[in-house]
Amino acid sequence: MFDYISYGFIILLALFILASAIKVLREYERAVVFTLGRFTGVKGPGLILLIPIVQQMVRVDLRMIVLDVPSQDVISRDNVSVKVNAVLYFRVVDPDRAIIQVENFMAATSQLAQTTLRSVLGKHELDEMLAERDKLNRDIQEILDSQTDAWGIKVTNVEIKHVDIDESMVRAIARQAEAERGRRARIISAEAEEQAARKLVDAAHMLAVVPEAMQLRYLSTLQDIATEKNSTIVFPLPINMLQSFMSGVGPATPPPGPTAPPPRPQQE
Repeated sequence: MFDYISYGFIILLALFILASAIKVLREYERAVVFTLGRFTGVKGPGLILLIPIVQQMVRVDLRMIVLDVPSQDVISRDNVSVKVNAVLYFRVVDPDRAIIQVENFMAATSQLAQTTLRSVLGKHELDEMLAERDKLNRDIQEILDSQTDAWGIKVTNVEIKHVDIDESMVRAIARQAEAERGRRARIISAEAEEQAARKLVDAAHMLAVVPEAMQLRYLSTLQDIATEKNSTIVFPLPINMLQSFMSGVGPATPPPGPTAPPPRPQQE
């Protein structure tokens, strides 16, 4: 009886040792292997064998990791307080450094993303945060990628999700936008008046150089008036035409008649 129990215990122990020695890793997984506490290599994917008790492994996922950066209180360069949150996309490219160089690469990357987000956005004004998100995303991504390179992590993308502003600041921005639209409208109107004035000046110079053009302009105006149903048309007669008619007419002469006799001399 004792022999059966001993054999059963030995079989169970062998099965346990065999199960701990055989590991199967998926395609996106790698095993960082330590032998008696010393790093001895990276294995996987597929079936790997470990020496029980002597070797241990740490699984590392190589897939893209999506990390939600919590909302951060940021004071912009123009002293506006906003709340900003972002999302971070990164992956492990060097499993041994991700395990050996940092205790918890997920927590370390999250904390680094929060501090970098506050640091980068604090150097810009509110208008830049709202209008130049692509540029800010690239700046944050480059900083994070350079700092996490020592951990074997590649930051591929950073996206700013929300920029929350106080209600009072929202009203101030709306008033500013309305004033800006009014300014642009006045500038466009002034530019239109300037262009129209220049065209009128050019037309006046052209008419002054070529007097016949004024006659053509008169005829064109009469044609426009004739298209309408008007009962009376005032014909604009140029002054130079009147002068040409008046130049041929001399001063009026008295009609012929009897000649008056010369005056008689007075007698004393």
